[in-house]
Amino acid sequence: MPLALSAGLSALPIVTILGLMLIWRWSAARAGLAGLVLALALAWLLFGFGQGGRDLPATRGTAGALLEAVFISLTILWIIFPALCIHHLQVRTGATDHIRALLAHVSDDPRIVAIVVAWFFALFLEGVAGFGTPIALAAPLLVGAGFSPITAVILVLIGHAVGVSFGAVGTPVMAQEAATGLPGVQIAAATAAYHAPLGWLMLMFMVWLVARARPEDMAGRGPVWGWALLAGGLFLLPYYLIARFIGPELPTLGGALIGGVAFVLIHRAWYARLGQVEALSLSGRQIVAASLPYLVLLGLILVSRLVPPVTDALRSIEWSWRYADVFSGRIQPLYHPGTLLFLGFLGAAWMRRTPTGVVWEAMRLSAIQLVGVTLALLAMLALARVMLHADMITTLATAAASAGGIWPFLAPFVGVLGSFVTGSATASNILFSDFQKATAEALGKPVLPLVAAQGFGAAVGNLICPHNVIAGCATVGLKDREGEILARTLIACLVYAACGGALALWVYAA
Repeated sequence: MPLALSAGLSALPIVTILGLMLIWRWSAARAGLAGLVLALALAWLLFGFGQGGRDLPATRGTAGALLEAVFISLTILWIIFPALCIHHLQVRTGATDHIRALLAHVSDDPRIVAIVVAWFFALFLEGVAGFGTPIALAAPLLVGAGFSPITAVILVLIGHAVGVSFGAVGTPVMAQEAATGLPGVQIAAATAAYHAPLGWLMLMFMVWLVARARPEDMAGRGPVWGWALLAGGLFLLPYYLIARFIGPELPTLGGALIGGVAFVLIHRAWYARLGQVEALSLSGRQIVAASLPYLVLLGLILVSRLVPPVTDALRSIEWSWRYADVFSGRIQPLYHPGTLLFLGFLGAAWMRRTPTGVVWEAMRLSAIQLVGVTLALLAMLALARVMLHADMITTLATAAASAGGIWPFLAPFVGVLGSFVTGSATASNILFSDFQKATAEALGKPVLPLVAAQGFGAAVGNLICPHNVIAGCATVGLKDREGEILARTLIACLVYAACGGALALWVYAA
């Protein structure tokens, strides 16, 4: 089959899903099921799905892809469930009201609140945990601060994307290091060189969205572009320096922690000088109590990620499976972010001496919310695994590589495609880093900038990753609104990826 034809057919399931969600506003579950049926038909009839040189029948190939989808869904649901538990616990103990008051004390301007929560806090969560944790925890906080659920999810999706390249203490870069053999510190520096000059765009887009979403709160308020620029610099400067001189583990975590603390202190000092800071009505004990789930989670993540003996002990326990020597899955249950989230939930409840009935009620409500989320996750992930094992994703990437000299511009979009289909920047890098390296060598171009463009694009793809959108909707109580969110994040995704592609072209032309 000609490459152009096979690439066009490979793209049909993705185009179908985007059309159904963006134009007809289908839910993720309905669109995912439609895309899955189409992908299976194409895989069986035209792509020899299930063969793979192993004489594996299509029925077993389909069963293997579905097994992987179920397994991955469970690992994602194990993040969403405890995040929902924390949210319901916060609401029922009054902690949400206290956090809302604390955020209002930082500023009564929703644009500044969005910068603190959807930029610094979401980036910090991405740096320490990743894998959907920022959306699951930061979006409910914004809802508690007065944002509409749909705006909250969109803001966090946009705000955390810059940090995904070094999320979960650098996991995506570690995958690239293993795949390409390039030193991690070189990949980190090259990847950060894309985000550092461009990350401001995401922050500005966030501020613009808040102003559009809450025009009633903008009356009498001046612009905050200066504060937005300051917030960008306070994160992106340490982010780049850490990536450049230390490595991939701490750029997002360190940039968010350093920048977030500095931003709040500078903002408070500025308004204190103007005599516009009121006394906080909350006591220190109330603030600590309201923040307990996040403080416990922070302690658990820092110890589990940054203390080598603890990290090794937690990662030594692994559950894995294989089917037909082709399909597999594995999880490190004690190291998984969901386990740490659940311990944060239980630890906060215990330290507050929360009644057992309140804890069980939070868990019951969370479990009920997962029912509608599960089908959407399964449909999207089954589609992804079918397309991956039928080599439809590789076909799309190979077709793109035939663009020749313009390939550096397109390279980030391959990373975007990988994250959209697999649901993970790390998986996208595993899938396409070798491909980017081979393409660079075939075109006679340096390898490192293209590998970095892959890591950049994989991070950008988290803006439109279906399971991130689904998780965000679940944690703020939205139903069947995934298409609306995807339509609004897609613009930011394409603009940011195109800017990264233009920068890659400039790097090669220089």
